[in-house]
Amino acid sequence: MHPNTSSLLKVGIVQQRCSTDKAANIEKSLRGIAACAAQGAQLVVLQELHCGIYFCQVEDVNQFEWASPIPGADTAIFAEAARENGVVLVSSLFEKRAPGLYHNTAVVFERDGSIAGKYRKMHIPDDPAYYEKFYFTPGDMGFAPISTSVGKLGVLVCWDQWYPEAARLMALAGAEVLIYPTAIGWESTDAIDEKQRQYDAWFTIQRGHAVANGLPLIAVNRTGHEPDWSGVTNGIEFWGQSFVAGPQGEVLFKAPVDEELHTVIEIDRHRTEAVRRIWPFFRDRRIESYGGLMKRYIDEVG
Repeated sequence: MHPNTSSLLKVGIVQQRCSTDKAANIEKSLRGIAACAAQGAQLVVLQELHCGIYFCQVEDVNQFEWASPIPGADTAIFAEAARENGVVLVSSLFEKRAPGLYHNTAVVFERDGSIAGKYRKMHIPDDPAYYEKFYFTPGDMGFAPISTSVGKLGVLVCWDQWYPEAARLMALAGAEVLIYPTAIGWESTDAIDEKQRQYDAWFTIQRGHAVANGLPLIAVNRTGHEPDWSGVTNGIEFWGQSFVAGPQGEVLFKAPVDEELHTVIEIDRHRTEAVRRIWPFFRDRRIESYGGLMKRYIDEVG
């Protein structure tokens, strides 16, 4: 199928550094949204937890102050940004659901400023410098695409990007694009070759999700160094390199490691149908034989 005007989706991505100044971080995101809209973006995607630092480097009860209810003060700001710029907007916010109950939540705004839907991060890591289980309760909304005026968005968040099951379930529910707001980088004491392996794995597995599901994919990561204020580590150097891939894993755009940017990339939505016709993975799935996926581990083969 040849591209035509209606098949093309202009996607804006905003890769930024963040500081302890929440107002400045939000202002930077707002400038990025407006700049993408000025370039014709219909959909704008922000990085994970773009309102603040990546506070999960340390277990610290004071960091819960970054959170806001949904709807609340943070959603009001980004709802207005979506409305003013006439774009569908994917944000990533720290949700205070109730006293002592918090989620890492992506909120999608329609171009009129209304909330189209939200997704609560399902997979929560607990690794050195990524102590997310201290802060976030796992999501309870499942893997459901969010319907918008630019299509059904399969929004997932960061650690979710390592799980093919999450991408597959979004695709099976009709997602037309996979979207991953992300905050990932290197701890400075890792060897150079280890750093490269980590990045290559991250880049490869997400392109694999695009291939396996015949869907375009958008991953927006933060950039810059953020210190570990506890002094236990040397902090995280976020590796940037936000990217957009097509439904065969082809790289349509990749950002630099250490630069803030806002840019617009065109995605041809009709390529999903064309690719799935020649690579009919969904047709050939042996769903009657996949029961083992419901187990934590298969200890015995019967």
